[in-house]
Amino acid sequence: MAAVVQGPRGTRILIDTPPELRLQLVRARIETIDAVLYTHDHADHIHGIDDLRAISLRSGGLPIYGPAETLERLGQSFSYIFDAAVVPQPGTSKPELTPVPLEPGRRLDVSGISVLPFELDHGGTRLFGYRFGELAYLTDVKSVPESSLALIRGVRVLIVSALFDRPHPTHFCFDDAIALSREVGADRTYLTHLTHQFTYGELMERLPEGIEPAHDGLVVPFDGHCVPG
Repeated sequence: MAAVVQGPRGTRILIDTPPELRLQLVRARIETIDAVLYTHDHADHIHGIDDLRAISLRSGGLPIYGPAETLERLGQSFSYIFDAAVVPQPGTSKPELTPVPLEPGRRLDVSGISVLPFELDHGGTRLFGYRFGELAYLTDVKSVPESSLALIRGVRVLIVSALFDRPHPTHFCFDDAIALSREVGADRTYLTHLTHQFTYGELMERLPEGIEPAHDGLVVPFDGHCVPG
């Protein structure tokens, strides 16, 4: 699963590179990306990385950001991309990506968009969530440290994963996501990383007001920006 944050000047930050990324970008009519943020290195969030090939070549290279250990494991898993000694054969190419490790709690400007990374727990795996002004994006989360809660309280829009209606060892369930929404005081909350156990209509009926399931192609305007899902 992926999302794109678009700034007021049209710059775009991609969050994660899941399988079939190219098809998702084509469907959303997105041809250019200015940077990539990684949350963590599980397969469903990274295995579309080679689809950055054409985008990175057109733009003269792409910076990719994320937790230091995530970027290190990307380098190990996709050495043909990150090993400078691996030179493409004439007539071929590889993604041109520059890893930039992030520190939680340290805000930075990425292609003109303010990004604040913060730590989350994914059942023993550290990952990053990201705040963009009035919106916070959290995926694959099992628990949120108090230090990270302090960074996202007051957001107007919350995008958070929720797997089932029952507890799970590495993911939020619906009740967890609802509790977080109330804790941070979000006006609107969108649940993502959902399973096929419930239909969109069923979730709309059972979720509280102001909380709804996200869906493919969803566009969420916020703070002069937007997030196409």
